[in-house]
Amino acid sequence: MQDTTQIKVWDPLVRVFHWSLVASFIIAYASGEDLLTLHSWAGYSILGLLLVRIVWGVIGTRYARFSNFIYRPTTIKQFLKDTLKFRASRYLGHNPAGGAMVILLMLSLLLAIFTGLLVYGAEEQAGPLASWFGHTHNVWAEVTEEAHEFFANFTLLLVFIHVIGVLVESLLHKENLVAAMISGFKPAKTPSKT
Repeated sequence: MQDTTQIKVWDPLVRVFHWSLVASFIIAYASGEDLLTLHSWAGYSILGLLLVRIVWGVIGTRYARFSNFIYRPTTIKQFLKDTLKFRASRYLGHNPAGGAMVILLMLSLLLAIFTGLLVYGAEEQAGPLASWFGHTHNVWAEVTEEAHEFFANFTLLLVFIHVIGVLVESLLHKENLVAAMISGFKPAKTPSKT
């Protein structure tokens, strides 16, 4: 018999996407210029994952849909203020700050991928954007590489902020959000403070 105090929040696609994205980003970031083939495949993997997640954000399950976790800037700001005062409301799905972080991470990753494809095209004359550059690769190589490194590092910064947010939210509402992203289940109600 299923525990009625738990509710299924994160469907399998969201959970597999999340942890696959974590692994792919770690591989892409760690491999950098030293292991270009591995780095490129990790980048393509991230792109594929993001495209699937974007589609799932439109047609997916309740808590996976963008419409469930995109909030107005004023709501996000108020949520952050309430969090700093340790009185933020609990959300079953993404809270307003978490929803904003999902969008920021996705945008930053997409920009890192696009600039990475530009670097790959300009420096290696390879990849789907190679034909854009012809023989001008020296002109674009440095500019695109700087932009790619910026977005990769900015994404890493967002990841650190995301992890801190998960820890704060877990402590504030006395629930393990990491375990929820593994099992898919969260408590239906905030655990009592005893």
